[in-house]
Amino acid sequence: MKVSYNWLKEYFDLDVDPKVLAEKIERTAVEVDEVTRAADGLKKIIVGYTLDVQPHPDSDHLNICQVDVGEDEPIQIVCGAPNIAKGQYVIVAMHGARIKDNVKIKRSKMRGQQSNGMICALQEIGFEEKVVPKDYVNGIYVFPEDSHVKPGEPVYEYLGMDDNVIDTSVTPNRGDLFSMDGNAYEIGAIYNKKPVIHHRKLETIDETTDIKDLLDIKIDAPDDVQAYQMGIVKNVKIMPSPFWLQVRLMTAGIRPINNVVDVTNYVMLKYGQPLHAFDYDKLNTKEIRVGYSAQGTKFVTLDGEKRELRSQDLMIKDGDKNIAMAGVMGGLATEITDETKTIVIESAIFDSIKIRKTARHHVLHSEASMRFERGINPATVTDALNEALQLTAQFGEGKAVKNHLSPVDPNPQSVEVTLDLTRINHVLGTALNVDEVTNILHRLQFNVQVSDEVFKVTVPARRWDIHIPADILEEIARIYGYDNLPSTLPTGPTTIGRLTTSQQAIRGIRELLQGSGLNQAMSYGLTTVQKAKMFMMQESEETKLDFPMSQDHAVLRMNLISGLLDDVAYNVARKVANVALYEQGRVFYRTAGVDRPSEVEHLAGAITGSMISKSWYGKEVPVDFYQLKGIVSLLLHDMNFEKSVSYVANQDRPEMHPGRTADIYLGDQVIGFIGQVHPQLEKEFKIPETYVFELNLQAILDAPKKIQHYEPISKYPAITRDVALVIDKEVSNTEIEATLREKSNHHLEQIQLFDVYSGKHIPENKKSVAYTLTYRDKHNTLTEDEVNKEFEQAIAALKAAFEIEIR
Repeated sequence: MKVSYNWLKEYFDLDVDPKVLAEKIERTAVEVDEVTRAADGLKKIIVGYTLDVQPHPDSDHLNICQVDVGEDEPIQIVCGAPNIAKGQYVIVAMHGARIKDNVKIKRSKMRGQQSNGMICALQEIGFEEKVVPKDYVNGIYVFPEDSHVKPGEPVYEYLGMDDNVIDTSVTPNRGDLFSMDGNAYEIGAIYNKKPVIHHRKLETIDETTDIKDLLDIKIDAPDDVQAYQMGIVKNVKIMPSPFWLQVRLMTAGIRPINNVVDVTNYVMLKYGQPLHAFDYDKLNTKEIRVGYSAQGTKFVTLDGEKRELRSQDLMIKDGDKNIAMAGVMGGLATEITDETKTIVIESAIFDSIKIRKTARHHVLHSEASMRFERGINPATVTDALNEALQLTAQFGEGKAVKNHLSPVDPNPQSVEVTLDLTRINHVLGTALNVDEVTNILHRLQFNVQVSDEVFKVTVPARRWDIHIPADILEEIARIYGYDNLPSTLPTGPTTIGRLTTSQQAIRGIRELLQGSGLNQAMSYGLTTVQKAKMFMMQESEETKLDFPMSQDHAVLRMNLISGLLDDVAYNVARKVANVALYEQGRVFYRTAGVDRPSEVEHLAGAITGSMISKSWYGKEVPVDFYQLKGIVSLLLHDMNFEKSVSYVANQDRPEMHPGRTADIYLGDQVIGFIGQVHPQLEKEFKIPETYVFELNLQAILDAPKKIQHYEPISKYPAITRDVALVIDKEVSNTEIEATLREKSNHHLEQIQLFDVYSGKHIPENKKSVAYTLTYRDKHNTLTEDEVNKEFEQAIAALKAAFEIEIR
């Protein structure tokens, strides 16, 4: 909220440098974004009065103006503004003046005519266009008659530019600071000053007319309406609001509209109570209803946008016709116009959650909705309405009708909190006495009763964020000063920081993959529905966001590979041919009927191009299945599982190449897969031949592992045997190795496949495979007879398991 320093001084005598005050607010209450003074950097900008305006002889849009600037003689200024006219009080930048962006104004000739300055628009001296009155957005600013300006005097004080504005970032729990009254209470507590709160009473009343004869209200959603009141002002003249009010609104960042709308905005700033004004004559049924409309109902808001309502949007209705989105924005159909004569003003409290969801869904974060979302003071709902009715009647030369309608009366409730002095000093680490604590609570305008060092604190309704003793402790600490709290080091046993077993394992995996030539990537945890369902390792429902930033980031991912393929595509599109990436992160699986997904650590990699660059001694070698499998095998071998790791061909993964894909097993459990991305999917991602793997890292970390990782190298010699087999093509290398190891007497140290052949001289549906079997005894020298016997047992086992032919 933009807090006006000059406005604050109306509550109490405040003699503090604005920047010092801002720092105190930040240390004590809420964050301060900045302190600004609009006049800073400006120079020689004064009030002028146009004595005469004549068309420029050599231009169809310029005018030659004679301007009284408080000197003995008027000065001549050439001006091109469309709204320049004789007899106006205007803003003049003199010769040598500095305007917005440090632009210097000099005397010059414009098409042969001398111009000794510049007649300015508000935007040219630093005002944002969004706060400039609409009549002056495309032209110069003209002071109204009630501004009482004098030619030659600086404009800064008249336009509120000498005011220091403290822009605060109000937290959700301090909605009371979205009002000047609330800020006055807060700053009064900080500096031990009691603010004088002025609430105007409704005095301009037409006693001959009762509101009950003009309007009726029905609340169809009582659970979502905590207070609802309406008043009426008749015979109103729509005109610009008083100059002082326009300046106050512009200082607060709000554009002046007319006397009625400006009053509602002014009261909102003062009380923190959003109001809305309706044109009574545009109401057809004269019955106001607060409720809901059917899903998909169309509604045009004040900004001219046609919106599609949800069934959860709380609406204000004229009978069955929607006229306002409750707490968010009014409707165009009942807008205040120059022809409006009778005004209906609404003051209410709506359910904050409903308002927040409506504002977020329709992207309508108005000043009103921000206040409703954070809470409204129920004690001032009626006061705000009465002041708005009085000011509307006063500025519009009308009268408020007798009484106001209140189908739901405000119900301000004070909160009583009890705590004792010992607890206060124990938590804060202070040595405060009863008088000091009592003084702090009185500064906050809380009622306090003390008995035997026990404080019974009555918190007014305007501080709806306070409920429990911890809240009171925070208030005492804030006002006492966080800087005054004693600093102590924590006591207790200390422990040496170290990585957990899982953290150590993850770091080891990263080092191994990076040492193998892969670079770490980090992908978004959010993706599209289509990509989320790719490469899944288990059945799962997608987890969708209610309010996604975009449709490309609408669903929590259920795999890591799709994100890596996006990264590969990004690099390939930029002429990077060799890409090797890995990612370690979480995927999100959700069971049907359960809102919160489970998070599972995964590890994935993707490689395209070559990992071996060409050089004078070697050629570039494209990556293939076995190169990636070697990296994964090294990674899994390094984990030293108790159970064995195996690779089993799988043709059923739709995103993977059916002939170059394998599931990775740890014992009987599938812990991942590896292979080439399906060529059709490669075309969709616009990437060349790419090989990927994905592992369930959580299952890998949880799997039992051997304690002894390394074995001493045997000093005894090894004996090798070569064997070539003709076998069915369907028999895999894994099956052959498993059979050989099963029948070994623990002397079989290594099985090395060194040749695979099919074609000429080999029967159809057969293949020739050749192995080198290495035997070694770790404790003795093996004999030829021992090796021959074990080798023959292995061949016999193969013949029994498969139809083989020894070549």
